[in-house]
This record gives sequence, structure tokens and C-alpha cells, in this order.
Amino acid sequence: MKKIDRFVIKSFIGPLVLTFFIVLIILLLQFLWMYVDELAGKGLDIKILGELLFQFSLSFVPTALPLAILLASLMTFGNMGEFSELTALKSSGIPLQRIMRPLIILISFLVIVSFLFSNYVLPYSNRQARSLLYDIRRKRPDINLQAGTFNNDIEGYSIKITSKDPFTNRLDKLIIYDHTKRKGNVSVTFADSGYIRVTPDESAMIMVLYNGFSFNEIEEKNVSAAERKYPSRKDMFKEQTVVLSLSGFDLERSGNELFRSNSWSKNMEELSHDIDSLTKTYDEKQRFQYLEFSRTKLYTERNYSPSSPAEGSSGISSGDPVKFDTKTLFDTLDVYDKREVLSRAIENLKDANSFLLMKNESMKMQIRYIKRYTVDWHKKLTLPFACLVFFFIGAPLGAIIRKGGLGTPAVISIFFFVIWYVISLSGEKLVEENLISSIAGMWASSYILLPVGIFLTYKASTDSVIMNIDTYLMFFRKIKNYVYRIIFQGKMKNPDNKSEQNE
Repeated sequence: MKKIDRFVIKSFIGPLVLTFFIVLIILLLQFLWMYVDELAGKGLDIKILGELLFQFSLSFVPTALPLAILLASLMTFGNMGEFSELTALKSSGIPLQRIMRPLIILISFLVIVSFLFSNYVLPYSNRQARSLLYDIRRKRPDINLQAGTFNNDIEGYSIKITSKDPFTNRLDKLIIYDHTKRKGNVSVTFADSGYIRVTPDESAMIMVLYNGFSFNEIEEKNVSAAERKYPSRKDMFKEQTVVLSLSGFDLERSGNELFRSNSWSKNMEELSHDIDSLTKTYDEKQRFQYLEFSRTKLYTERNYSPSSPAEGSSGISSGDPVKFDTKTLFDTLDVYDKREVLSRAIENLKDANSFLLMKNESMKMQIRYIKRYTVDWHKKLTLPFACLVFFFIGAPLGAIIRKGGLGTPAVISIFFFVIWYVISLSGEKLVEENLISSIAGMWASSYILLPVGIFLTYKASTDSVIMNIDTYLMFFRKIKNYVYRIIFQGKMKNPDNKSEQNE
């Protein structure tokens, strides 16, 4: 390795490590912002919380690496341009492609590592992270009480609240159904307001209710169903304490097999196998539905021959099919029979249309399910390849703008990353809706941005000034001078127009 290669790699490694961890921390903060309500107040150990953050940080690596490479390449070549190091290398006869060559080799190595990580490590970390998050959600059901919906996390009870004060934890308009006896809704408690707290050992949940009543149906014995009177008892209260057992709600690890069937928890080999299996199932289902529709909803030509004693009175035989002229047959009917035939045809048409609509929605869900697997299969390749695309954007762009540091490169990196993310997300949605092919949708961001990177590399190699604002100001000044010249020459050619108009 030559000195120039060591110099460029050394200048790139530091910003890459720094920006990678910065981006990773930002993604983790976004995750915490989304799930803070489900994590807060659960009494989690530092070990459990650290494991959760570690597993999710692993799942963010394939997304954070391309952005880190874009930002690091901008910073590296921006710093080299700002401190005239890039100019010194070029003046020595070293072209930009030769300067970028060691980093191209390094990024290619990172692309391979990213692919192996996405294919083998990422599925495992996704299963671990999702399983642990699922176990944490089940740990304390009182935190999961949401206004306007019934909560059935506590076995034997169904609880609904109308509103919840986030500051005082006061609950309004509570409804509690007691299903512990498994006899239906025979015991109901209504309360105007209340509070919830968990015992220090987390073995029970205490609900203190105010201004309500309890409604209980009294069981009737030795009474037939026709003679039942459905007696009940209603008890009013101003304050009542209800203790609900939370046994079984400790943090119990469910294992990483819980989400084994999800597409994001599989590698490319497993995804390919599942895609083939699902496609075969879809084709068989499609053929079966076509046969079902053609046999039950369509009227086909029947083999018909005049009735004979040997073939029975039905007139159906195995002879050659006869072509029916429906218009001629319809014209032979009287008015009443025509109305009856038309009415029955309309009913059959509506029935067939309902059948097709129902089956169409079912097949759409099946296609969307298959496309979800296809999307995750292509993600194993598109995310690593994005590292190379972003490098060819960031390195020449940094050489052109010649601004180092973290400010300007960060703004430009976010701009290109947002463009890449929007294109990728749009293509992914179009693929899932089966509007475009998987290759066209999932690789759209790559074949749109890669030519941009090649163009920027060419401009940086030729010392273009496309990012210099004076270049554009000079262009507009030339246009302005050209317009003034045309106007001035027009006035010189017709100096008497004004005087003639005045006369």
C-alpha cells in the first residue's frame, strides 16, 4: 500500500466511525421516541433495557451504514479540498479516480460485509428485538390501558376507560367486565372515576373506584329457559377497591421462535423458498377459483340431443354439442317468460359479480403477502449497494464544494438521503400493490441516483465549478447583457418612432 492510499484511508476511517455512531444514535432515539410509552414505568432492569437497545441497534446497521458513508465521504474530500490537499495531489499529476481508488476498494469490502450482515445477522437480531419488545409489552397491563378501547390483557377481565389524565393517572368512566366465572357478561362494574396502582411486588393491580355501581345477575337453579326471570342485584358505592391478580405478567421470555414466520426474520435462502411456495399456492388457488366460477356462475354449452328412450327423458347425452342461438330462443318466449329470464339473468350477474369481488380481495391480499417477501429479499441487496451509490455521490461532491466539518456535509447528506428514502419507500409501496415489477421498484433509488454519482465524479475530475454560485451569477449577467443589447439596438434602428407617434 502506498503512502497516498494510507493517507486517504486514514482520513476516511475517522469520519466514517464518527458519523456511523451518530446516525445509529439518532435512529435509536427515534425508536425510543416511538416506544417510550410502552417502556416507561415497567420497572425494567438495566440489563434488559440494554439488551433491547443493542438488538435494535443491530437492526438499524444496514440503514445507518449508507448514510454514514455518504456523510464521511463528503467530510473527507471536503476537508482535503478546503485545506488544499486535494489540489496538491492533483497538481502532482494524480487524478481524482486514483485518489478515490483505495476508498472504492474499502467501500466494496463494506458492501460485502453489509450484505452478509443483512442476510445472516439481521434476521436473528430482528427476532430477538421484536420478541423482547413483545415480552415487555405484556409485563405490566396497567400501562396498556388506552382510552376508548377494551383491554383484555388481564385474564378473566375486560376493562374500558373513556379518558386518562397523563399527569395524575386519573381514569374516567370505567367499565369492568368480570369473566372469571366464564358465564358471560353477568358481572359488570361501572365507575365515574378511579386510579390504578401496582403493588410493590408487582403481583397485583389495585383499582380504586369512585361513584359507581356493580351489576350482577343472580343464577337461577332448576328453572327452564322459558321460565327464567333473569334476576339481578345492583350495588351502589362511593368508593370501592378492586384487586386484580397479575400473576403471569412478569417478564417471561417467549423465545425467538415467536416471529419466525415473518419475512424480516428470514435470510435470502429462506425467503426464496417461501416465495416459491407462496407462488405455487397462489397459482393453485387461482386455478381452483376459476374452476369454481366457471362451474357455478357461468352457463356453458351443454351436450344436447333430442330425447330418446335409450337416453332418458332429460335430453342430455354425450353427443356433439349443439350451438344455441340465444337471441332466437329468447324471441320465442312470451312476455312473462322474457321478464322472468331477464330477472333471473340479472340476479345471476349480481351473484357472479359479488363472487368475483370477494375472490378478488382475497387474491389481492395473497399477492401483497408474496410481494412483502419479495421486497425483503431485494432489501438484502439494495441496502448494501446503496453504500456504493452514496460514496460516488459524496466523494466527488465533497471535492467540488471543498467544505469540511460536519455542518455543510450534514445538510447535503440529509438532502440526498431523503431523496433516496422517498424513492425507495415509494417503489416499495408500488411493488407491494403489484403496480410495478420488483426489480423496477426496489432498485429505482439505485438506478436513479447512480447516474448522479457518475456525473458528479466526472465533473469533479474535470475541476468543474458547478457548485460555485459565481458561475451561475455570471451566466445570468450574460443573459441580462444580451437582452439589454437587443433592446438598445432596436431603439437605435428606429429613432423616429416616438416622434412619428406624437405627430
